[in-house]
Amino acid sequence: MTRIKRLQPVQDLAESAEKRLAQSLAAFERRVSEAEGKLQELARYRAEYEQQLTQRAEGGMSVMALRDYQAFIARLNEAMRQQQAVVQRVRAERDAERLKWQDAARRVKAIEHVFTKWQNEERYLADRREQRDTDERGQRKPKVEY
Repeated sequence: MTRIKRLQPVQDLAESAEKRLAQSLAAFERRVSEAEGKLQELARYRAEYEQQLTQRAEGGMSVMALRDYQAFIARLNEAMRQQQAVVQRVRAERDAERLKWQDAARRVKAIEHVFTKWQNEERYLADRREQRDTDERGQRKPKVEY
């Protein structure tokens, strides 16, 4: 069995692992986008609610209604802080997954380099054998029968 044939399963495993990590990284990217989207949605909702508070306060409102608005805005702020923590956690997980994927991609590239090098060496040796065989056949004198 040639070195290339022995290396092929290793290369296949490395490529499979790299592909699996790339898919996982894509899933983490989606999770980050979703978490950031939820944070932006909360921020828009809070801005709208604050605008409503301002409009209602200008028209006059009871102290109780003002407290309710303020309490709700405080809950929105807390939800935003929690969502920001989720965003940071998911980003960190994504970054860790990216490092794993980059490592796997480097491994695949290194194996491909070795694979190519060994292929070239085998071609070179095969060419040399062929040349040597051709030279030997050319040096033999043909038998001439009379």
